[in-house]
Amino acid sequence: MIITLSIRLVSGMYAQTDWGCELEIEESSSLHDLHDAIQAAVGFDNDHMYSFFISSEESGAERLHFDGEEYSLDDSIGSLLPLPEGKKLFYWFDFGDDWIFQVSPSPQQPGEARPNRHYPFVVAESGSKPEQYKGYDPAAEPEW
Repeated sequence: MIITLSIRLVSGMYAQTDWGCELEIEESSSLHDLHDAIQAAVGFDNDHMYSFFISSEESGAERLHFDGEEYSLDDSIGSLLPLPEGKKLFYWFDFGDDWIFQVSPSPQQPGEARPNRHYPFVVAESGSKPEQYKGYDPAAEPEW
């Protein structure tokens, strides 16, 4: 089944504008797959560590857990849903620049995959994508 998730940028080192997207993904996809999908959607280099956590606010936990039960990045997205009341799923990328995204299930009911559509699929996007490394010029890097 295909589920729709709302991804919204909450904070980050260079987060100066609002950005979000609606993402269709297979509910059997792992959290690692969701990480890759968010990276592709926001246009970041996939070059840092990341984590997911469930909390009532974006500065909550440091790893994915709730009610004493821990989850791994191999767990499916569907296994986490529905979230406990009052809790939200967050994606934390780059522990130095602290990019935080809130991941919310859409009220839209899961459906069958559409023919000729490759998943994950960005259905809609709002705002402006943030610059991952504001002011960084890779051409200025010294050659060793």
